[in-house]
Amino acid sequence: MSVVHAVPTDTYRPLDRSAPVFVAGRNGLVGSALWRLLTAEGFSSLLGPASAELDLRDRPAVFEWFARHQPHAVILAAARVGGIKANDTRPADFISDNLLIQVNVLDAALRNGVQRLLFLGSSCIYPKHAGMPIREEALLTGTLEPTNEAYAIAKIAGITQVRSVRRQHGLPWICAMPTNLYGPGDNFHPEHSHVLPSLIRRFHQARMERAPKVVNWGSGTPRREFLHTDDLARACLLLLEGYDSDSPINVGTGEDLTIRELSDMVASVVGYEGAIEWDTSQPDGTYRKVLDISRITALGWTPAIRLSDGIADTYAWYESASP
Repeated sequence: MSVVHAVPTDTYRPLDRSAPVFVAGRNGLVGSALWRLLTAEGFSSLLGPASAELDLRDRPAVFEWFARHQPHAVILAAARVGGIKANDTRPADFISDNLLIQVNVLDAALRNGVQRLLFLGSSCIYPKHAGMPIREEALLTGTLEPTNEAYAIAKIAGITQVRSVRRQHGLPWICAMPTNLYGPGDNFHPEHSHVLPSLIRRFHQARMERAPKVVNWGSGTPRREFLHTDDLARACLLLLEGYDSDSPINVGTGEDLTIRELSDMVASVVGYEGAIEWDTSQPDGTYRKVLDISRITALGWTPAIRLSDGIADTYAWYESASP
């Protein structure tokens, strides 16, 4: 594969606001937040074809699109994602689709000499029993959580490909590992969504139907951290303009809470006042997962959106989007 090699690392500058920037997954939870931020920041040549226009699993189509549009920078936010049940019951879909998307986009970017690329992974890449808070060095040091192993391995493959491109071709590509994300544009499917949008939907429906109780999945005891996608978007831009390392970098809040506490917070925002029960026959996943964010905070970034405010923002979007 012939490629255009990287410019020297000491010539990094802020991204050219007039140059084409490809936001892969533009209509998704993360992609839409990136699009909002980059538009507000004055980027005038954003590229974000919908999946109906460009199926990133279609290798010839991806290569043809890159050759035609020649993006200067790429943010790879496109992925097949889902909650714990979706990951556990459809692992073949998750590993196959994500590997296809990643390999096609990364190979096409390499072929066309894309100078800056940010690959977005997931905190599920870290071992199930990693020490808390999880440092970037924990990658590949232990066994993964079985319920999302297929998705995690696909993301680890993406990190390895980015590292390999850096090593072989000298391109300054980078990887960021976000924690659990939420925000406007989330997936609120009753079975395939992540925990926070699932709770929003469940409590909203219960309030509308005046249901006397809500039954949540699991025990409610696992601890998680949650980051609003607008905060992630700010982190992505900062990293694209000021980070260069073959090490992934964590993006989170550094603070966690139990799923039971989260449930109570969502119920309060939604205005549901009925009983809350827990179905312990459903899987909990990893008991605790919170990221060490010291590396990115040293670059000057901190999360700005409080969880309660972010939930209220997300619920307002959900109400406005609901039929």
